[in-house]
Amino acid sequence: MDSKSTRSQQAKASFSMDDFAKALEQHNYEFQKGQVVRGKVHSYESDGAYVDIGGKSLAFVPVEEASLRRVTDLASIMPLQEEREFLIIREQNEDGQVTVSLKQLEVKHAWDNLNERKEAGQNVQVRVTGVNKGGVTVDVEGMRGFIPRSHLSERENIESLIGQNLMAGFLELDQERGKLVLSQRMASRSAAISQLELAQLVEGKITGMKPFGVFVDLEGITGLLHVKQVSQTYIADLQKLFQVGQIIKAMVINVDEGQGRISLSTRVLENFPGEMVEKMDEVMSSADARAERARKKLLGQEG
Repeated sequence: MDSKSTRSQQAKASFSMDDFAKALEQHNYEFQKGQVVRGKVHSYESDGAYVDIGGKSLAFVPVEEASLRRVTDLASIMPLQEEREFLIIREQNEDGQVTVSLKQLEVKHAWDNLNERKEAGQNVQVRVTGVNKGGVTVDVEGMRGFIPRSHLSERENIESLIGQNLMAGFLELDQERGKLVLSQRMASRSAAISQLELAQLVEGKITGMKPFGVFVDLEGITGLLHVKQVSQTYIADLQKLFQVGQIIKAMVINVDEGQGRISLSTRVLENFPGEMVEKMDEVMSSADARAERARKKLLGQEG
């Protein structure tokens, strides 16, 4: 009786261990939420696709997690047997199946790419998708962004911008809050500045004056003619020499694209110290001819 009882207990113990092993097999603890895995598309359903990621059960990609873009044909985005990376967004259910996403992986890559471009001071192309009171909504590499009205080149009829592609710079990039704010005016300014060259003769309108210098509008970007760069002689009062709205010509002596600063000079156009004070009209009228000599001098100094 005792030996039978012992064998029975051993059988129960053996069965219990086998049962436990089978239970472990049903749950693959290798896969966790947030993990990037490689897999191949196995088959399609009306609401998604099954993916073989090497687990006991096939993983599932819901159709809404297949892409950042609107999906009309799953097969075109995820061809059968094509191996690619997926992000696990939901750990396994009672059947041992995990839910994976291509879309969330694209979102991660998009934020990383946009952050890199912002750090490098680069602009990005966007497509205007909608309009609201404050500005326009845009598509930025599949992400939703916003350009405030004050940062648009066209501020009145902004409805006309829907569907258009614009170049924009980054104002705010906050991945945690999903905030992406851009500026078309910043990109326009950046593009205009990048076209300027050292020792280039430019023409612009004076838009303001401070004791330290004169601000000159160069077709949408502002250059500074510092008081020390007006003439080879000392200028006590700029307002006695210039007026707002006046058109002047000057040489570009420095371009700082990173800071968006353009430094100008008229002193390099002078034939003698004080000529800008005594004969400004003559300096301006012959600026093109004078610029060639000044250019050689400026570039020679740079070399």
